[in-house]
Formats: sequence, structure tokens, C-alpha cells
Amino acid sequence: MQNNIFTTMRSLKIMDGCKGTQVFAINPSGTTTTTTNNGGSGGGVGDKLLHHLQDHLRVNSTRSRSSRSSLSFQSPNPIGNNLVLDTLLPYGLPSSDLLEPQIEPSLKSVDFVETLADVYRRIDHCPQFEKSKMYMEQCAIFRGLSDPKLFRRSLRSARQHAVDVHTKVVLAAWLRYERREDELIGSSAMDCCGRNAECPKASLVSGYDPESAFESCMCSRTPGGEEDDTPRREEDDTPRGEEDDDDFVMVGDEECSTSEEDGNMSFCIGDAEVRCVRYKIASLSTPFYAMLYGNFKERRREKINFTQNGISVEAMRAVEIFSRTKRVDYFDVRIVLDLLSFANRFCCDDMKSACDSHLASLVCELEDAMLLIDYGLEETAHLLVGACLQVFLRELPSSLHNPHMMRLFCNSEARQRLTMAGHASFILYYFLSQIAMEEDMRSNTTVMLLERLGECATESWQKQLAFHQLGVVMLERKEYKDAQWWFEAAVEVGHIYSLVGVARAKFKRGHKYAAYKQMNSLISDYTPVGWMYQDRSLYCIGKEKMMDLTTATRLDPTLSYPYKLRAVCLLEENQIEAGITEINKIISFKVSPDCLELRAWFSIALEDFEGALRDVRALLTLDPNYMMFHGKMHGDHLVELLRPLVQQWSQADCWMQLYDRWSSVDDIGSLAVVHHMLANDPGKSLLRFRQSLLLLRLNCQKAAMHSLRLARNHSSSEHERLVYEGWILYDTGHREEALAKAEESISIQRSFEAFFLKAYALADSSLDSESSTYVIQLLEEALRCPSDGLRKGQALNNLGSVYVDSDKLDLAADCYTNALNIKHTRAHQGLARVYHLKNHRKAAYDEMTKLIEKARNNASAYEKRSEYCDRDMAKNDLSMATQLDPLRTYPYRYRAAVLMDDHKEAEAIEELSKAISFKPDLQLLHLRAAFHESMGDFVSTVRDCEAALCLDPNHADTHDLYAKARERVNEQLK
Repeated sequence: MQNNIFTTMRSLKIMDGCKGTQVFAINPSGTTTTTTNNGGSGGGVGDKLLHHLQDHLRVNSTRSRSSRSSLSFQSPNPIGNNLVLDTLLPYGLPSSDLLEPQIEPSLKSVDFVETLADVYRRIDHCPQFEKSKMYMEQCAIFRGLSDPKLFRRSLRSARQHAVDVHTKVVLAAWLRYERREDELIGSSAMDCCGRNAECPKASLVSGYDPESAFESCMCSRTPGGEEDDTPRREEDDTPRGEEDDDDFVMVGDEECSTSEEDGNMSFCIGDAEVRCVRYKIASLSTPFYAMLYGNFKERRREKINFTQNGISVEAMRAVEIFSRTKRVDYFDVRIVLDLLSFANRFCCDDMKSACDSHLASLVCELEDAMLLIDYGLEETAHLLVGACLQVFLRELPSSLHNPHMMRLFCNSEARQRLTMAGHASFILYYFLSQIAMEEDMRSNTTVMLLERLGECATESWQKQLAFHQLGVVMLERKEYKDAQWWFEAAVEVGHIYSLVGVARAKFKRGHKYAAYKQMNSLISDYTPVGWMYQDRSLYCIGKEKMMDLTTATRLDPTLSYPYKLRAVCLLEENQIEAGITEINKIISFKVSPDCLELRAWFSIALEDFEGALRDVRALLTLDPNYMMFHGKMHGDHLVELLRPLVQQWSQADCWMQLYDRWSSVDDIGSLAVVHHMLANDPGKSLLRFRQSLLLLRLNCQKAAMHSLRLARNHSSSEHERLVYEGWILYDTGHREEALAKAEESISIQRSFEAFFLKAYALADSSLDSESSTYVIQLLEEALRCPSDGLRKGQALNNLGSVYVDSDKLDLAADCYTNALNIKHTRAHQGLARVYHLKNHRKAAYDEMTKLIEKARNNASAYEKRSEYCDRDMAKNDLSMATQLDPLRTYPYRYRAAVLMDDHKEAEAIEELSKAISFKPDLQLLHLRAAFHESMGDFVSTVRDCEAALCLDPNHADTHDLYAKARERVNEQLK
């Protein structure tokens, strides 16, 4: 107890506090009194805040704190400030020693363009039945890229070319998971989206039919989900037992089997006899035919004793009925299970197939799957196991936490049982292990699933992926020896990037120099890329470390670790503002929770509590479960600590703040305001929708889709729900279905968002004159409906764009001017375009200058302004655009084109290659291919075209260039 008191006293810094202008006396009653130099008394918000912080301090008083002696905070209230900072920073300030670059858990190539070209060639030339496997390899390559659309497109292609039931089941479930339909309230795991590719019934039909994969399935063609021409027996009007007495007899105590006159033999089970037709029983299987018509004594017997064969009288009667009807849908599930066992024992293939198919059709829920999957595995019933597996996979990720189900996948024996039933594969364990890693990378379940993934791996890329991911997981679990072993195994099968993991594991085991040598060798043996220098910097000190970080940023400016480390080093030198400036460089074009956390950390140190709260709210929008300060404090808790330190806003104030930030293109500030508003009104679907729009602008697609699903779940009306479902469909590549949702919403109630969605979806294609007119009408209808200025500004901006495309410049100018009148700042860009088309170049330049001055995120404005000035000024603007956002590709293409015009071909190629090395973009690759062709380097042209077509196989210009280059290569080889 005494130690705690002294710890608290030290943290309060009593002696320093007495030197200040105010003294806070803390009495046992918990009230706070303030004595000032002029003798007056004070109280209010400051006192309440101090009291709040003291309460929190008592809880955290014994926690360790990092030294902050190098930081000096000038304040008239040292005790109050120290209390605040100790409460907000109970774990101290960030340390450069604790920062490490993340090892990516995906395939990563040292020559990514060649990897893309190679996989495109192999897809193009492989047999059609092998295409699904090739597309899965492409999926694994795209998994490490920032654009999830590429991964989803490859996944759809893999499903499109799937042949067997197992592959269809896994890929259909994976496509559903990518849309995270499990987050939609009211949705069921077995709901059908209306397309064969994801239909649970279509997935259980074997066969290769790529043309129909994305056509409407039978579920969507009939109201009840059943095919009209094949109704279930239960839906017939004819009562059971009244159809055809010669062909159908119910099984039960009251019913009999084949009539005496029809039957010519019997199976005896105990005291009961089951009359049968000999040739029909013989037709069930080769063993039965041999027994009844071969050289066995049963051939001459009318009665055959079946008592010892483990089949009940009811099941034997069912066997007899099946021998005549070839159907099992009359029977109880228990009887069908007995028939399945009987069919396996006596090799009755048709009976087994019928039982398998019927039982599979009964599996609709997880409970059904849990009851039947053991039977299916025991009897190797392929369809039944597939149906059970399908339910489990479509229930992910929640079913991952079901211990009964996971025992069917995790150990080697379970995998062998699945193999016997035809349902153990690399893609199954790839799917399961990826979700397990997302849920909890350190869990035993994740390790076991990855081990099974490795056991299923047969091809080189599969082994590379499985072994590398096991290394990553072991590193996270701090099992460094095992991590090194798995990384080395991945290197042995060809994954060079895993050398980074080998070096990291050696470093963690205390072999820093060995790690340095490992990375040094890697840089020497291969063409250097940014991540090589980034990781080598971890094992350097002083100037060498900073040089490696500078080189890493030059080669790949999208790597966040160099910015973070430089920022923290500046912090440690007491240059906090410079540290914030450094971290701002990457936040300006690549928003991530860890970078926002670091900036919030710095802002707290500077006592900029509003800035800190803004960043914490924004990062919680990206990741609601984010743990701050090296995983020691939940972000929500830090929000609660920061809230009393900033100005309090009402909901009306928040709307004004949102309007101002949206108008100034401050997307992070806007996210923070929306997060604040949702804390007061979490069920507001409109706010969730706004949130999703902001996240899309920040290129945070996963978080954006999550917000959109929440907007749909909190919809207050059906027409509103349909709009959000339409946006979900549109953003996942289902344009036609999105249009249908918009039209259905409009039929219920005319609303701004429904008309806007329909116009937006229709405009996402080449518009002819008639289509443009229709889109204009839709946007005008939207503007007549009630909405706020933020959305109406967007609609006016879009309407102006359509008018420009229709060569109606005056109308477009009116739209942009009206948008600017309600502070839709981005309309400056549209108005500049109108001026440019009217040959008013100076006015266009000035208009873009206004946007640059108003917008906080203005890289795109610099880029656009470059189109309205001379070459030297354009170069300056494009340099600024690249500095603010190196991911924008137009500046590289422009500079390369200028160099080509100046006959500096090698420099032009180098300019494009610089960007391609960290962003393999279709336009960049196509332009470099064209440059190679103009220089007569047709081999390089072919490679770049193949890489570009791997990213977009439908790009017509690249196809044309590719065909011409291949012809020239073939001519050179003759």
C-alpha cells in the first residue's frame, strides 16, 4: 500500500507542481478546490476534468511508464497537465525499438511483372478443366495487392471454370464470404443470390459449364425456389399410398412389400419375410447378381436368411421398394441412412447415389450438417458431405468457433476422412486458414489449419504459400525457432520473400548480424526493391539505418514503416511537430489505423487533444476493435478519456462540422465527425452510408463495405434498405442487380438516393445520346427529392459531368456553379473542364487553383491543374501531385511521354518502371509495352502486355498490341 502511495506521488510530480501558478488540493471527499494567485476561487469544467482524471489515475497508478524526461511541456498548470498526460499516455510514448515492419502473409515476388506475365501465359494455354486451379494461383498472387477487386475477379473466374462439386461448394462459399453476407441481418447461410456461381443447389451439381456460371439460377426463376417442371413429391396433390399400388408401397408395420403373386423370393430377417422380385434385386449390384444368379447356393433358394447382415426389416423393405422404383424420397431419414450403409456394403452404386443425393437435399442448416456429416464421412457419401460442408462454409466466420465442426477439419485424421469422401483439398484449407488468420493469427486452430494446408499442397506455389504463412504465424506466436524452420522451407520451394522471415526469426533469436548478412545477400543477389532495404534497416543503426529507410521510400513510397520510424526518431529527439509532418506524408495518400494511432500519440504529447480525438475516431472507423499503445488500451476507452478535454458538440453542431469538413475535402476529419454522431445515434443508417462514401474516397474498401452493410441493417424502411442493398451489389460488381434494386425502391417510394443510384449505375458505361438523356432525367428527379446539401452537391456535380459529355457546356456550367453555391468544392474541377473546353485556359487554371486552396487532400487537384498550363508549370504541378500521392499514375505517364518526345527512351522507360515496381498498374504497363515496341524490344513488349492482361484480360488496346508484338517475336525466331 505504501509503495502505491509513493508511486502516485511520483506520478503527480508534487514538487514540480508547487512551482506553478496554481495549486490543486485534493481532499478525501473527492471534491477539488482551486486557489489562484489573485486570491479568487475557481471551479467548473477544469475541476471536474481533474477529478475524472484522478479517478482514472488511481486505477493506473502502479502501471509502468516510459521515461518522458526529454520532453518539456510549457503550461501554467503543471500538475493538471501531468495528470492529463499520465492518464492519456499510461504506457509512455512510442519507442523506435518497438517498431518493426510487418511480414506480409501472402505470396510476394522479387519480379512481380514477370510473375503476372507467367500466370497469364499459363492460364491462356492450360486445358479448360485445369483453368480453375490456375485462377486459384492468380488469386493467391492478387491477395497481396491493395485492390480487393482483382482477387474477387479471379475467385469468380475460378468458380466459373470449376468442374467438381467440392470445388464449386468451396468457391461459392468463398464468394459469399467476400461479400460478408453474414453481416446482413435477416440473411441465411443458404440464401441464394440468384446466380449459379453462388447458388447452393447449383454447387451440388457436377460438370463443366463456364457459360452458365453467372446466369440466373433456377432458384431465382420460381417464387418458391423449386423448378416448376420437377415439383417435390411432398407438393403433389396425390395422397401418399394412392398413386400406383403396384409400384409404390409405404414402409411400415401396416404396409406390405411386393405382393405374393409378383414376388418370387424372400429375404428372411428374424421371423419376418420381405418378398422381392429376384431379377430386380439382382440388378442392384454385381454382388447381388452373383449371389442370385451365379454359382452360389442362394441361386436355388426361394428364401434367403439375411438376419446376420445387420439390416432391419424396415430397411430391407425399403431396399425392395427401391429395386422397383429407384427412389428413396418416400422414406424416413433413418431408413435412408440404413439404405446408404446397405448400398456401401453390397456395392449398390445406384442406390448409394440416390441416398447420397436425397440426404444432401435435406441439409439446410448447421444443425442438419452436424447431425449428418459423420454418416456421410463414414459411408464416403460425396454429395452428403459436400452439402454439410457447404452449410459450414457458408456460416463462416461464426462456424469457425464451433468445436464440433472444427474437429472435422483440424487434425490429420480428420483430413484423411475428408479425403476418402472427396472433400479435402488445398482450396478448402486455403479458405479456412485465411479466415482463421483474420480471426486470430495466434490461435491453435490457425496453426492446425495451416498445417493441413501444407499437407494438401502439391504444386510449388501452394507449398510456398502454406510454409510462408506458417512462418508468419509462428513469428506472431513468438515461436521463433519454428518460424525460422517454416520460412526456410518456403525458401527451399522457391519463395524468395520468405528470406525476410528467416532474417527476422534469426534476429528474434539474438543473431542480429546473421540477419543483417541475410538481407545483405538478398539485396546483392536480386534487383533491389523497397521492402529489401526496409527490412535490412531493422538490423542497422545510425546513418546506415536512415540511408536504408530513405532508399526504401525512394523505391517504394507506399511502405509505411520508414515513415513511422523516422517520425518516432524525430519524437525521440524532441521534434514532435517534425514527426507529425513525417507521418502526414503517408497518411495523405494511404490511411491506415497504425499511422493514425501514431499521429494521435504525437498529438497527445503536444496536448493537441482535438487532433488526437479526430485520429482515434477515424482509426476506430477503420477498425472498431483497434487496441492502442501496442495493444494495451482499447481505442474506445481513449475516446472517453479525450472527450472531456475538447469542445463539446451537439448533434446540430456536428452536422455543421461535417458540412465544413466535407466541403474542404477533409475526409479524415469528416470520418471523425460521423463517428462522433454515430456514438450519439448508432442506428442512423444515413450516417453509416455517409461513412461508407468517405471510406471509399480514402480507398478503404473493406471498411466501406462494412459500413454499407450496417446502413442496410439499420434501415428504417424497405425502400431505404433496397437502396443500400443496391449499392452493396454495385460495389461488388453486380451492376444489373443494383439497377433492379434501385427500380424496386423507386416503385415503393421516390427518393433522392434511389434515383441517384440508378443514374450512377447507368452512367457506368459508354453512354449514347439516348442513355445520356435518361441519366439526366434521373438526376433531375433525384434533385427534386428531399436531401441534404452534401448529396445534392454530388448530384449536381454528376449532372454537370453528363452535360459536358453531351456537349451541353452552358448547362454543365450552371450545374457546377449551383454545386459550388452549396459548398460542393469538387465542382471547381468540373467548372475548370468547362472553361477548358471553351478555350478559356487561364480561367480553367484559376478554377483549379481555387480547389487547391480549399481542399485539404489536393493531390488530384494539382494533377488536373497541370492540364491547363504550359509544360514547365505542368511538371511542377505533377511533381507536387507525386509528392502528395505517389500512387497516382498520370504524373508518371505524362513525364514518361515527355521524355519519349525528347527522344530519351531509356529515361522514359525508367520513369514508368519506377512506378510499376510498387504499383503494377494496367495503364503504366500498357504504356511501357508501347514504348518497348517503338524501340523494337518486342520480347519486353510481350511481357508487359501479358502482365497488363493478367490485371485486365478484356483490355482491347493491350490485346491488339500483344497480338502485333507476338507476330514480330515469331518473325524474329524464324
